[in-house]
This record gives sequence, C-alpha cells and structure tokens, in this order.
Amino acid sequence: MKIMAGNSNLPLARDIAAYLELPLTDASVRRFADEEVFVEIHENVRGEDVFVVQSTSYPCNDNLMELLICIDALRRASAKRITAVTPYFGYARQDRKPGPRTPISAKLVANMITVAGADRVLAVDLHAGQIQGFFDIPTDNLFAAPVMAADIHARLGGQSLMVVSPDVGGVVRARALAKRLDNAPLAIVDKRRERAGESEVMNIIGDVKGRACIMIDDIIDSGGTLCNAAEALMAAGAESVSAYISHGVLSGKAVERVNASALKELVITDSILATDATRASKTIRILPIAELIGEAIRRIADESSVSSLFD
Repeated sequence: MKIMAGNSNLPLARDIAAYLELPLTDASVRRFADEEVFVEIHENVRGEDVFVVQSTSYPCNDNLMELLICIDALRRASAKRITAVTPYFGYARQDRKPGPRTPISAKLVANMITVAGADRVLAVDLHAGQIQGFFDIPTDNLFAAPVMAADIHARLGGQSLMVVSPDVGGVVRARALAKRLDNAPLAIVDKRRERAGESEVMNIIGDVKGRACIMIDDIIDSGGTLCNAAEALMAAGAESVSAYISHGVLSGKAVERVNASALKELVITDSILATDATRASKTIRILPIAELIGEAIRRIADESSVSSLFD
C-alpha cells in the first residue's frame, strides 16, 4: 500500500500517512510557467495499492486536474489499484438539475475520475447520498458524525443539548447525530432562499428555549445561512448555539461573518486546508479526521468492512 498526495491538503495527507505508519510516495506535483499541471512519480508503484489524497477545494479546478493527472500517472505506472481519496468532493452541490438547461456537474466529475483510471473512491460526507450512484466504481462515503459526537460528549456533556438542522434537507444528517448523542431532541430551521447565496430564516420548528443548540451540516460556504440560523435560535431562547460542519469552504468574508455572529463556536474538520484567517479565528476550531480516513484506507487495503466504522 502507498499513500500519494496532491497539493490541496498536504498536512492532512501527512497525518493520514503518519497514522498508517507509512511515508508519502515520493512524487512531484508541480506547474509549468503557464500553470499547466505536471506530475512525476519518483518511485516504483507497479503492482501497488495506491491511495491518492486530494480534496477538490479552492482552487477547485486546479486541484481537480491535479487529482486526474495523478491518477493517470499511476495508471500508466502500472499501479494495481488506484483509490481517489477526496476528503472534500468539489462540485457536489451540483447534484441535480435545479432548472432547465443546467448541468449535473457532480456526475461529470465522477465520470472524469473514473475515466482517468481510478478503481475506487473514498469521500467524507458527500453533499448528497445519490452522488455515490454517479460513480460506476465502488465508492465509500465516510461520516464525520462519530468524530463530532465524541467531541460534543467531551465538551458539552451534561448540558441540555438539542441538535438543529439549518434546513429541512439536512434532517437525516441531524437525526443521525442526535441518535449518537443519546437521542437528543431535534429542531429544524425553516428558511426561504430568495436568491443564490442569500437566505432568510422564517421559523424555528421545535422548542429550543434553555437548550445548548448544536447545528449540524456538511458545508459552510458564505456562512449566511448558519449565522442567520444562529441569530434566530438565540432569539427563540436558546442558551447557546454551536455549529459542527464537515467541510469549511468559508469563501469570501465568511470568517468575518462567523466571528461577528451569535455562534459560540464553529467546529469544522480539516478536510479542506484552513486559511490563515480561519486558523486565526477565536470562534472557529478545527477537528482532525486523519484517523477516520486512515482507518478506512487500512480497511479497504485489508478488504475488511468500512461500514462497521459507524456501527
């Protein structure tokens, strides 16, 4: 087994390799003067089970091309099996046609990864479960919920908890976390989105008065939805509001927005490499998931159960 890394999140790749007690594969992933991606593998990978760790986060297109070219290089070097490990799978929010003459880009990206030569895909908290079906190769979708639940028990255990879904579409995810938190009660934020990137909180479904509310979601991008929801929860009588999010995209002025919000704490995983602003924030905390991904990689290599990780 070998672990290879692109440039999108080298610290996470190193932590995964350290958990598996393996060195990262000696390879160069660099750019020509015109920003064209070039990959060169400096060690023998013939007949090896290779895992390529690469989040397709910002700059999304550059990191996606790095992943595809790494896979192609490994295929041409006669690797036995290639697994694309995408802790954050970009384009996942384009998983359906929201209107006429629009693409399903998540399916296109799945096709590209498959055609490049990947034999398997490993991702964390895909935006929609059906994306697994977009791939014609085996795809494992890991859940960060066990890591989050352990952190919540350690930090907020003993408080009167309530798990909150920031929208109706996230109820299944919120219910799964609530079950891990000793069947904590569930609330839902009902919102109306007037235009892309903006949201307006309309109503809180559930009694949050006096509760330590924990919002759960897979992606925080601009932060508008989360910050509006936190404000509405506090106005409804919540004692405090924390948020646990799998992927901290945090584009634009999202960090500033979070810092100025009613959120007590925003906890994100390190599936995406944190910016300097994110690391400097006193409101944002980063939860490592290298052990979760590393254990899944070990089980895939050993041909043992991955789903039992979440039992």
